[in-house]
Amino acid sequence: MKFLGLCGVLLAAGLATGGAKAQEAAVKELIPTGKLRFGVAFAPKMSALFVVKDAGGSPRGVTVDLGNELAQRLGVPIEFMVAPNTGVLTDALASAAIDVAFMPVDEERKKRLEFGPAYCLVESTYMVTAASGIRTLAEVDRPGVRVVGIANTTTIRAAGRSLINTTPIAATSIDDAVAMLRAGQADAFALGRDSLPSFVAEFPGSHIVDGGFQQTGIAIAVPKGHPEALAYVTKFIEDAKASGSVRRAMDRAGMANLAVAPPER
Repeated sequence: MKFLGLCGVLLAAGLATGGAKAQEAAVKELIPTGKLRFGVAFAPKMSALFVVKDAGGSPRGVTVDLGNELAQRLGVPIEFMVAPNTGVLTDALASAAIDVAFMPVDEERKKRLEFGPAYCLVESTYMVTAASGIRTLAEVDRPGVRVVGIANTTTIRAAGRSLINTTPIAATSIDDAVAMLRAGQADAFALGRDSLPSFVAEFPGSHIVDGGFQQTGIAIAVPKGHPEALAYVTKFIEDAKASGSVRRAMDRAGMANLAVAPPER
C-alpha cells in the first residue's frame, strides 16, 4: 500500500512538472520578448473592436481591457500598438512584430494568422447619408453609389463581394472615411453595426439600413506556427467569457446591448 501511495505521489508530481513545462513553453512562444506586444485598432468612436485614446494618448476600450487582463495573467508588462485599421494589425501580427491582436475573422486572414475564439459577433452593414436618398440595403448596390470602407479589412472585402453594380472605395482609417462622408465624397459607409450609431448622430438625416452583408466574430489571433500560444489565448478567452470579464469590458464601454459570443469549446 505504501508503494502504491508513493507511485501516486510520483505520478502527480510528474504530471505537475509536465504541466508547468507546457505552460512555460506556451508563454515563451506567446511572448518571446518577455512583454506582451498587443495590437488594437483606433477610431474616433469606441466600439466592441475599436478603441479611443484618453487625454494622455493611451488607448481605452474593450480590447485594451482584455489585453491588460491577459498581461496580468502572464505576469508581464504590456505594450500596445495602436493601428488605424485591422489590416495594419494583420500585417504586424503575420510578421510577428506584435504577439496578439483582436480582429474580425475572414478566410483571407486565416491564410496568414491563427484564430482563437470570438468574444462577440457583429454584423456589417451600411450607414447612408441623407443626400444619397438610399433607404434600403438593396439600394446601396446601384451604379454610381459611392461606398466607402476601411482598407484591408474583412468588412470592405465582404462589401466588395456582395456589391455587383458598384465598388467600395478604400479609406486608410475611420477618420478618413468620415471625412469623405462629410465632404460629400461618399454616399454609404460600410462598417460594423455596433460602430455606426455614433456616426449617424454626426450626419443629420443619415440612417443605418436594415439587414447586412456579413456576420462575423471578433476573435483573438496569434501568428501562424504558434500552436502553444494559440492554445494559451484560446483558454484565456473562454475563461474571460465564462468569468464575466468580457461582459464587464463591454459594459464599461457602453455596449450593454451587445451579446458575448457563446463558448466554442
